[in-house]
Amino acid sequence: MTTFKNTWPSLFNEFLADSNFQTANYPLANILESENNFEIQLAAPGFIKEDFKIEVLDKAIKLSVEKEATAQTEKVHRKEFSYGNFSRTFRLNNLIDTEAIEASYSSGILSITLPKKEEAKPKEPRLLQIV
Repeated sequence: MTTFKNTWPSLFNEFLADSNFQTANYPLANILESENNFEIQLAAPGFIKEDFKIEVLDKAIKLSVEKEATAQTEKVHRKEFSYGNFSRTFRLNNLIDTEAIEASYSSGILSITLPKKEEAKPKEPRLLQIV
């Protein structure tokens, strides 16, 4: 007589023990550049826009969230996508117009637009006349 062993727990444990998983205590970011601005995109699902605090400092921008943890009723085996309190600071260079920075939050992405100063924007080539 063959007895069947429940294989789900062992498969589940192997999956959870995968060393390729990377976790971070803060949301990960993309930094993009276009002709007129830079953009910081922060993957931060599960928040509302009022959870974020964005401070424009002298030479940096600081993003933070202070959120109270909710009571957990289920047994958690692994928790990878929950961000409680976090803070990230990005240095700004002299090319950013700090007075025109804007932020929006949609579909779990916090987007911060950092407009370039006029002198930092690409210029059209200028033809010189030979005299």
